[in-house]
Amino acid sequence: MTVMFAGVSAPVRFPVSNRLEKFCATAEFDKPTLVLDVDRVEQQYHALKAGLGHADIHYAVKANPHRDILERLIALGSHFDCASRGEIELCLSLGAKPETISYGNTVKRSVDIDYAHRAGITMFSADAEEELEKIAEHAPGAQVYIRLIVELSQADWPLSRKFGCDKATALGLLDYAKVLGLKPVGFSFHVGSQTRRAEMWDATLDRLAETWNAAKDGGHELTLLNIGGGFPAFYGEAIEGPTDYASNVMALVTAKFGHVPRVMAEPGRGLVAEAGMIVAEVVLTSRKSDRDMHRWVYLSIGRFSGLAETEGEAIRYQFVTPRDGDPVGPCIMAGPSCDSADVLYEKRPMNLPLTLKAGDRIMIKNTGAYTSTYSSVCFNGFPPLDVVAI
Repeated sequence: MTVMFAGVSAPVRFPVSNRLEKFCATAEFDKPTLVLDVDRVEQQYHALKAGLGHADIHYAVKANPHRDILERLIALGSHFDCASRGEIELCLSLGAKPETISYGNTVKRSVDIDYAHRAGITMFSADAEEELEKIAEHAPGAQVYIRLIVELSQADWPLSRKFGCDKATALGLLDYAKVLGLKPVGFSFHVGSQTRRAEMWDATLDRLAETWNAAKDGGHELTLLNIGGGFPAFYGEAIEGPTDYASNVMALVTAKFGHVPRVMAEPGRGLVAEAGMIVAEVVLTSRKSDRDMHRWVYLSIGRFSGLAETEGEAIRYQFVTPRDGDPVGPCIMAGPSCDSADVLYEKRPMNLPLTLKAGDRIMIKNTGAYTSTYSSVCFNGFPPLDVVAI
């Protein structure tokens, strides 16, 4: 199916395959806008749930906290992973029950721990002694899970060394949590965002299972394993379907950890990315010299207005233009701001139609995760990314 696009001088058409693409191709927008199809979020939730079995989905709210998404997930019975007091307040205000919310950030202010405890939150993460001390003081008797560091990530967007602790430290923290009167129930980890195939979890799970078994041998009664996120979205490279992917991950977890009474999974990107599409426009095409091998294509949206995950060219978005079908050539893509870091793709240029010019609408696929939340408030005076739900 194709639809006419009247935003350029020549008669051109957008190919569309679903209602999200049709809306993005035909609606009027006066600034870069993220369009969300909440029905597709629901479809993805059911697909992941079918593969995860007895694991509870704790949606990573930071991926996209749009009210329509949260309200739909609450109605579906989802649980939530919150990174801040603000996210907890939002979920509760929309009807989420405190017992469905975990405070998964390992770096929390004492006043926010106190707020969460008073609000009825009973599940907290930690990866340091001082964090456990804060939880013990402000949420006495709470359940805690210790976050393990992941150093073998094969993800496109690894989470490096900022979060988690090693085996010896983790075992000591379980003991210390008991001394503080807390209830240590298990471990959490994150294999890294956009881990494209379930098999990429294998080496990480082997390493983490060693810590799990050592804790049990040390007398700890572990009942919880939080496997975090990592569930992928499609950005041009092949991925497994959500149900098969989740099922294969759970098979690996069971093979290496045995039966775990409670498993938490925290999909963010894998739940909402493919439910979103950004509508922007080409602002300028140019070459720097007659010797320049590649065109530069500047968009009305850049790294500071929603496309932060182009950092290191880790996430390679797919673009739809009204000139698809014309001859293509490589181009360097950049945002509109007066900042030299606002370059999206240069090491591996993108192939886009050679006929692209200023004023052409451009649609960016599978951008429902980590775009609106990364958008700056008003960097260089450009407005933050607008969001519309259909």
